[in-house]
Amino acid sequence: MAILINKHTRVMTQGITGKTGMFHTKMCKDYAFGADCFVAGVTPKKGGQSYEGIPIFNTVAEARQQTGATVSVIYVPPPFAAAAIEEAVEAGLELVICITEGIPVRDMIRTRYKMQGGSTLLVGPNCPGVITPDEIKIGIMPGHIHQKGPIGVVSRSGTLTYEAVGQLRELGLGQSSCVGIGGDPVNGMKHIDIMQRFNDDPETEAVIMVGEIGGSDEEECARWIKAHMTKPVVGFIAGVTAPPGKRMGHAGAIISGGKGTAQEKLAVMEECGIKITRNPAEMGKTLKSIL
Repeated sequence: MAILINKHTRVMTQGITGKTGMFHTKMCKDYAFGADCFVAGVTPKKGGQSYEGIPIFNTVAEARQQTGATVSVIYVPPPFAAAAIEEAVEAGLELVICITEGIPVRDMIRTRYKMQGGSTLLVGPNCPGVITPDEIKIGIMPGHIHQKGPIGVVSRSGTLTYEAVGQLRELGLGQSSCVGIGGDPVNGMKHIDIMQRFNDDPETEAVIMVGEIGGSDEEECARWIKAHMTKPVVGFIAGVTAPPGKRMGHAGAIISGGKGTAQEKLAVMEECGIKITRNPAEMGKTLKSIL
């Protein structure tokens, strides 16, 4: 069983006629059940055209009405991406996955405020997307490294998502779903939101949780795990093994007042019963050791 998306999900691409939108929509359409899942594209003033057999509409509302799509993936350029999220929310979509990197923080603060009280879920921005292996991928992750199985993956880092998945595959462990939540300071779903869904998913047996320095989302999730999680969790924080003079993680990973360091996060996670690793090359082995 998948979380958030599966082979029955119907998706539209906002920004489908841009270079990035075209490339990744084709990659997603060619993956597993993608040809059935990707049913619409949206680009203002391009309505009536099509790409790879996918009809293009001028607005999200029109695309939803004509195709029944309830999920959107956004490849719109940064200055317009927050407005694209708002358009999807106003059209009543269930889930919006925003891949765009570099959206102004002020724009996202406004958008998140407008989303309060609504039912639309947001993954991202600045994320690789979501994949349910062998069913559907929505985003920029390489589909071929994933295989279906019982391990959930949630990460703020796109690159470390791929690293965790690659290690799991080498150990013969597939994934139920992988969710890249993005590393921007103002974003949608957090670790805790994804972890709750993995905990409720009967086909997810364990979870790899990858965080980054900055903020307190990982600590909040760790405390929820201690109180409620019934499945084993492995944790890693990007930034703990960075080379001298370098820092792993997104620009959004800002340490403030001595809070949000890798060591502080790892300490809280370990106290809460999460099996931590300080070496990103051992996420898969650590996970297998606790199954």
